[in-house]
Amino acid sequence: MDKIQTHRLPSQPLIRQGTQVNKGIQPQQSFVQHLQQAIEPETLKISKHANERLLERNIHITDAEWARVNEKVNEAKRKGIKESLVLMDQAALIVSAKNATVITAMDRKEAKDQLFTNIDGTIVLM
Repeated sequence: MDKIQTHRLPSQPLIRQGTQVNKGIQPQQSFVQHLQQAIEPETLKISKHANERLLERNIHITDAEWARVNEKVNEAKRKGIKESLVLMDQAALIVSAKNATVITAMDRKEAKDQLFTNIDGTIVLM
């Protein structure tokens, strides 16, 4: 007859009511917190490159216009847009809705004969 070998496994520690098992581990965010964070409107950031283009091309955008751009970019993000072209009276902006960042800027005359690629949405503000 074959011999059967048994191996004893160490038992798991007992969980007692009122004690914490995982001390030192930070509680993770709940699903609702993640969802709120994902749909929360972000403030538009301007990349260093875009800021340089705004300055060198002498493009001035008022706070009210920036607020409107920010609102529309957040709306585009909620609709699944990742990269957008924002056409304004005086400027054309390429904006990453995904990252809430203005990537580059040009005046409307310069944008007239341009071909824009890798854009999945356009916002017209005139």
